[in-house]
Amino acid sequence: MALTDIGIDLGTANVIITLGNKGIVVNEPSVVAYDKKKHQVLAVGTEAYKMIGRTPEYIVAVKPLKDGVISDNEMTEAMIVEFIRKVMGKIMKPRIILCVPSSVTDVENRAVVEAALSAGARKVYIIEEPIAALLGAGVDISKPNGTMVVDIGGGTADIAVASFNGIVKSCSIKMAGNKFDAAIIKGVQQKYKILIGEKTAEQAKKEIANIYDPDGSKKVVVKGRHLLKGLPESVEISDTDMKEFLIDNVMEIVDKVKEVLEATPPELVGDILSNGIIMTGGGAMLGGFDRLISDAVGAPCRIADNPIECVARGVQKAFDYTDELLDGFEKISIYRYK
Repeated sequence: MALTDIGIDLGTANVIITLGNKGIVVNEPSVVAYDKKKHQVLAVGTEAYKMIGRTPEYIVAVKPLKDGVISDNEMTEAMIVEFIRKVMGKIMKPRIILCVPSSVTDVENRAVVEAALSAGARKVYIIEEPIAALLGAGVDISKPNGTMVVDIGGGTADIAVASFNGIVKSCSIKMAGNKFDAAIIKGVQQKYKILIGEKTAEQAKKEIANIYDPDGSKKVVVKGRHLLKGLPESVEISDTDMKEFLIDNVMEIVDKVKEVLEATPPELVGDILSNGIIMTGGGAMLGGFDRLISDAVGAPCRIADNPIECVARGVQKAFDYTDELLDGFEKISIYRYK
């Protein structure tokens, strides 16, 4: 692996970047602050995230990725360039491996690759999220032994069964962390008539969410605007409220896990019963999610070590395979645009 090799987990919520053998060097929100008057990027990542909901109308804090894919090419390119400058000082034509959801289309793939090429990449590779997640979790996917991964990020949930260097069955749905936050905002709005912001919803989710066996003991105070009075107000919500707000969204993912298992060859289902299901991504940390899946499908389910960084670590490991990949080695799906 060259010192300038860059791995990018281009997530809807966060961008995680690895550099050479240094490991993870950037883990910041996927946000760009843009000045519409001066037509220039003011900040990216954490600095831009701080500006969400706090800027004059001519400064916009944009999230250029939606549901796991690029929704704003120009802003994504600007964000990638800034992050690469941040880690390298100057752009030195690096090799870049980018991570995408398993159901991404050719058009969406091309948008990601072109953004990386415009940012100064010498060569660009694409790796699918489930494969990167398994590599990052330390699973040896080269054996003919079935392993199931449920990778829940900010924009998409990727569910896949991998065996013998490839994905046997997979499914990607646009139901993940951002939709969970939206469900909490909607739930508080309907139950307590208070409108809260994205950051507040996300913080409450991290602190008290339990979707398996809440008992009402965990509580958090959220602040927002009362919809009828139009004035600032706060309310205390509990973990039982959280389950009520989130259960429909969560069950969508559980149902997809069942669907993938139903379409998986029985020999591999037997392996999954022995090996268990691995959960990665920020959504895996939602309280009780692993136990809910385990109960629903009857197979053990565990959360990978440091699930948020699993995909990024897998992307970094993928550089060990690039020479074989160029010869058509099928360990990782690869696309090259010249």
